[in-house]
Amino acid sequence: MLVVRGQEIGFTPASHEDFQRPGVLKKVLATREAFVEGRVQMLNWSLCPKGSAFRKHFHEDMQETFVILNGAVRMEVAGETVHLQAGDAILIEAREVHQMFNIGDEDVTYIVFGISTGQNGRTILVDE
Repeated sequence: MLVVRGQEIGFTPASHEDFQRPGVLKKVLATREAFVEGRVQMLNWSLCPKGSAFRKHFHEDMQETFVILNGAVRMEVAGETVHLQAGDAILIEAREVHQMFNIGDEDVTYIVFGISTGQNGRTILVDE
């Protein structure tokens, strides 16, 4: 698991911009070294309604990256608990059991993408 705190990263001009007068700025949440080699399995814009959670599960061969767009969540990953808010990201490795809980007063939206290393990212639910 890798947690990235968006508030701790400053904006810099995108590489294609004039650094004196950039038209767009970026925060680098992760570089290629953080990602497994493989094929993008999915890219989702997701919604976790207020007071809800997704089921505890893992992926046999897929690394997942979540970027929180708004709200606040608690992620339980491989026995650890992490709190995330808008602008934060988390990379979860294949086979790491994980579950997200919306702990705020609003629906949470997030982007999630998965990279599969060859077995199509099969999901395994974990009994509670």
